[in-house]
This record gives sequence, structure tokens and C-alpha cells, in this order.
Amino acid sequence: MKRRSIDPETPEESARLSLCRALLSLKNAEEMNAFLNDLCTPAELEVLVDRWRVVPYLLEGVSYREIHERTAVSITTIGRVARYLNQGAGGYLAAAARATRARTAAKRARA
Repeated sequence: MKRRSIDPETPEESARLSLCRALLSLKNAEEMNAFLNDLCTPAELEVLVDRWRVVPYLLEGVSYREIHERTAVSITTIGRVARYLNQGAGGYLAAAARATRARTAAKRARA
């Protein structure tokens, strides 16, 4: 975590909740993509994408080595994501479940 030499005017928790509200206010994937492109550096966005890319494989029980071979994501990153899937706050699991439901609903709508 970044150390600051002065106290920011807005407390970190308040700023974090403000960011969460901003993310929730976006209406679709295109708006979210534009926001993330403005918010993150290319390297930061790449890290987020890599982490999200390995979640489905981990949920399927694919080995770290095979995930690495399929995605080129480092074993260290795969292990970090796995740890948070198992011991985190539940964010990965909630997002993965909702993404799966959305894909299923979209398939039904097309059929």
C-alpha cells in the first residue's frame, strides 16, 4: 500500500466507496471499458485482466501449470487469485456467478 506524507482530505474508506459507486453507476460493458481505460494505466489494466482471465479455470479445477500454458499468466498470479478465491471477501465468486448467469441468460435469449 502506498504511504502518504500528508493526510488526504477524503479518508481512504470514503474514497473507496465513492469509486465503488462510480463503478456501479456505469450502464454497460462499453461504459465500464471506457472508465477502466481512463482510470488505469495499460499495465494496471493488464494485471486486472490477467487475474480475471484465470478465475474460470480455477473454478473448473484446472491445474496452475495448465492455466499458465493456456493463458501465459504467471504461476504467482494464478496462486494469488486462487488464494483470494478460497480465502478472500467473496468478490471473485460473486462476480463469476453473476457473469455465468448473464451468459446463460444471453444464450437463452438467442435460442
